[in-house]
Amino acid sequence: MSNFSKFMRTNKVVRENGQYAPTMSLTGEDGQPLPWEFRHITSKENENIRDSCTMEVQVTGKPNVFRQKFNTSQYLSKLIVASTVVPDLYDKELQDSYGVMTPEDLLYAIVDDAGEYQEFCVWMQKFQGFTRSLDDKVEEAKN
Repeated sequence: MSNFSKFMRTNKVVRENGQYAPTMSLTGEDGQPLPWEFRHITSKENENIRDSCTMEVQVTGKPNVFRQKFNTSQYLSKLIVASTVVPDLYDKELQDSYGVMTPEDLLYAIVDDAGEYQEFCVWMQKFQGFTRSLDDKVEEAKN
């Protein structure tokens, strides 16, 4: 097999979907938290989500000078929504049952415990391949 052929799509490993139960407030008949199903997103999908959460803000006191501002919490909620297979966060009936109109608002309504949501965000980042957190990077920069 030539070096070139090793890079063909047929040799690429398929990443399996994962499961995680983000909240203890929804349980099955056995009393265990209901697991959700998640898929891995592509690099392109991630860039699109990042771009949608980045805006230009004017630097105070400097006309026509702008800087980028990244909304981390918006990014994480959109990342989770884009990754979620089950439950369908776009389902109108499910949104109506929680009195919300967007998949991101539904996510916050279902996982309404702040600690659970934070743990969920950490799990999602690891699942998507982000092995080092922002805090880890800051600590590394200090040393």
